[in-house]
Amino acid sequence: MRILLVTPAPPKSRAGNRTTAARWATILTALGHRVAISTDFSGQNADMMIALHAWRSAEPIRQFAEAFPQRPLVVAITGTDAYRFIHTHPDTTLQSIRLASHLVGLHDLIGNTLPEDQRNKLHVIYQSAKSVPRRQPYRRLFHVSVMGHLREEKDPLRPALAARLLAPDSRIQVHQYGKAHSDDWAVQARAEMQANSRYTWHDEIPHYRIRQVYQRTHLLVLPSRMEGGANVISEAVVAGVPVIASDIEGSIGLLGEDYPGYYPVENEQALADRLHRAETDSPFYKKLEQACIAKQPLFTPENESQGWKHLLSKL
Repeated sequence: MRILLVTPAPPKSRAGNRTTAARWATILTALGHRVAISTDFSGQNADMMIALHAWRSAEPIRQFAEAFPQRPLVVAITGTDAYRFIHTHPDTTLQSIRLASHLVGLHDLIGNTLPEDQRNKLHVIYQSAKSVPRRQPYRRLFHVSVMGHLREEKDPLRPALAARLLAPDSRIQVHQYGKAHSDDWAVQARAEMQANSRYTWHDEIPHYRIRQVYQRTHLLVLPSRMEGGANVISEAVVAGVPVIASDIEGSIGLLGEDYPGYYPVENEQALADRLHRAETDSPFYKKLEQACIAKQPLFTPENESQGWKHLLSKL
């Protein structure tokens, strides 16, 4: 099939939507399809469309549905779709959801956010990650990684605030990797570095360097207020890096209800307690590690490819 894959993120962007689109294009090409990535629909004669983001891609979704009403239209529900725009911009977001012949979600609980009459269209496809060479975590410090752009949804400075609450003898150092989405976030991150000796912001770095970080880090913290199924969890789990995450649906839907590494969202004291325990309580750290290793089969490239193959077989 000729597949048009629409993402709101422009070429060369390191935004998650662009990364996901590129990975899906690789998978679909390997399955024998011809894939073109675009930020819009301009009348391309595609056999089907896959659109990332119900709200941001609403116009190309509507245009494709009008041009080819009988052709498959797959809409991938992102975190901001599910936990923001379905409430703040319901008409546009729900229009895209209802126009879709199939919906793709990235974690097990995302169906909770959809209208009941649309849930039968949902297919959960977990985002995959490639393994990294053998991990060799730092010995002189306890390295905590925070991956993701600095923006409101990510609650990005919560780990830094938690690090301020740690005991003086803690070896924890928080390292943040991701682009500031505004000058204000950059100012805040730089100010935090000046005031907090445990915090370093590295700005945006290439993905090969992120893979190097996973080789050396002890822990990934995902402090988000909302997520649609964060690929950084997939990457950390496949790399064998334990995760501490805010207790939001997007993380619980990937790691499971009984995962031991959650803390209440926006609560830096609870996060500080979790960080302290991960650093000082070896059985707890091992429990996190083993729980993540048990989830690795979900996030393999083979499993993600099989998910798309299964969905396309229904079209």
